Formats: sequence, C-alpha cells, structure tokens
Amino acid sequence: MIKYKVGFIGCGNMGGALVKAISQKISPDLIAVSGKTRVNSDKLADELGVISTTHEDVVKNSKWIFIAVKPQQYPEVLPEIGKTLKERKNGYVIVSMAAGVTTQTICELLGMQVPLIRIMPNTPVSVGKGMTLYAPNELLTKTGTEEFCELMENSGIVDPLEEMLINAGCSVSGCGPAFVFMFIDAMIKAGVKCGLPEDKARIYAIQTIIGSAELLKESQTDPEVLKKAVCSPGGSTIEGVKELETREFAEAVIAAIKASYDKNVLLGQK
Repeated sequence: MIKYKVGFIGCGNMGGALVKAISQKISPDLIAVSGKTRVNSDKLADELGVISTTHEDVVKNSKWIFIAVKPQQYPEVLPEIGKTLKERKNGYVIVSMAAGVTTQTICELLGMQVPLIRIMPNTPVSVGKGMTLYAPNELLTKTGTEEFCELMENSGIVDPLEEMLINAGCSVSGCGPAFVFMFIDAMIKAGVKCGLPEDKARIYAIQTIIGSAELLKESQTDPEVLKKAVCSPGGSTIEGVKELETREFAEAVIAAIKASYDKNVLLGQK
C-alpha cells in the first residue's frame, strides 16, 4: 500500500524548492523527504508539515520518487534504490533531476527498466515562478505524464523538451538564476556607489528585473527592440549600454551558458 503521493531522496536547495512547490498542491502529509542526514528533512518537516523519514521508507512507499541528489552520487544511490524497487514491481514513477544523466543511464544504474521522467527545474519553483523542463521515457504513459504536470502546476511553467536538448535547456533555465542574481547584485552595488541607500537600490533593481521580464513576456517583442526603446539618442541609458558593449557583456553571458552546457555534457559522460 502506498503511504506517500510523493517522496524525495535528497532535500538540499533544489529538492527543498520542489518540496515547497508540491506542498502547495497536495497535503504535506502525503510528501516524504529523506536526506543524507536528518537536518534538512527535519527542517522541511517543521516548516511545511511534510514527513521526514529514511531513503528506504521513501522508495518502498512513494508513488512519485524524486531523486534529488547530485549527479556524482547517482552511481552510489541508484543501485540501492533499484534493489528495493525490484521488490515493489510496479506502482511507482522515478523522477530524476540530475544534470547530464540520461534516462538510459539511470535505468542502467537502477539495474532495471522503470517508468521514468527526467526533469530540470530551477530554484524559483519554490515561489511558484519556476521553469521546469521534462522528458519522459517510453514506459511512462501519457496519463502518467499528465499527472506529473498536474502535480507540478504550482511550481511555475512546466514544459516538455526532447531529452537530447535537456542539457542545453538546463544551461539557460537551470543555471540562469545564478547569472540573474549576479546581475541584480551588481545593480544594487552600483546604486549604492551612486549614493542610494542599499534598501532602496535593492527594491529598484529587483522591480526593474521583474517589470522588464513581464514586459518582454507580454509584448512578445524582440529584446533588441525593447532595448532600443529605452535608449534615447544622447541620453543616459545609451551611455550605460555602450559601457556594457565595450566590456562585452553579451559575450560574457553567452560564454557562461556555454560553459554550463559543456559541464552538463561532461557530467553525463561519467
């Protein structure tokens, strides 16, 4: 008999973010979480009301089993999970969120073919504004995929993507928040340098990013067009844009995403 609708093996930053999102969709007492130690799982239990338990309990008694450990831990963790799953035979779906690790490799490490969906979420799922890419394997039914999307509906946008493109997609949406936070932090520091109180600079920078993103989303306009609309000839914005172009801002962002992509590919080869 299944005790938990959802179970998590690993509950660090990304796992914890997804636990928060899913706990907004289903009753927290239907969510089980297990970490390497009980520190993170107990914290989530206190904060959200989810069940802090063991790896074995999660694997034996959960329908949706989220593997939220680092890719480097898969060769150690998955064979043990596979042993327990062989006793269950059916009634579960594995959800993998490891960068670079293919569905084929996951099944090989488990030692069996299983219904499986590979996902790449990002940390904004914890506030319902995330971006999650997903690719199911052939053993997960259409109904199962629809149930997964429903389970994730409070996390933000959930979008299907061919598995061969997951590494590229993760490099943009999965790694991207770190780059955005770096940009916001730089804007805040620049505001302070120009004389703003830090709390004001923080509000202005954050709202500018939120508003700009919403304008881009709603207008369906090319970013270059919107950039030019802010840049009045002879004005102050164009001076800042020139500075970013001189310092190869776009090239730096492209290089950052490419470096993340290359690492995702490398992780899948180990």
